[in-house]
Amino acid sequence: MAKQPNKTQSGTNVQEVRQQNAQSAGQGQYGTEFASETNVQEVKERNARAEAQKGKNSGNSK
Repeated sequence: MAKQPNKTQSGTNVQEVRQQNAQSAGQGQYGTEFASETNVQEVKERNARAEAQKGKNSGNSK
């Protein structure tokens, strides 16, 4: 098999991958994408309610 420029042995187009990586670098990263949609106060309140409920439920299981 003749060596093709900008291709790996498995046939991946190196230039295309570099271009895709450059494009995705300008977009929001996976972790920050969801962080902007999260209401921190609401999450804290839900966690507090869940902990309180867990305490009540643990006493009833005996």
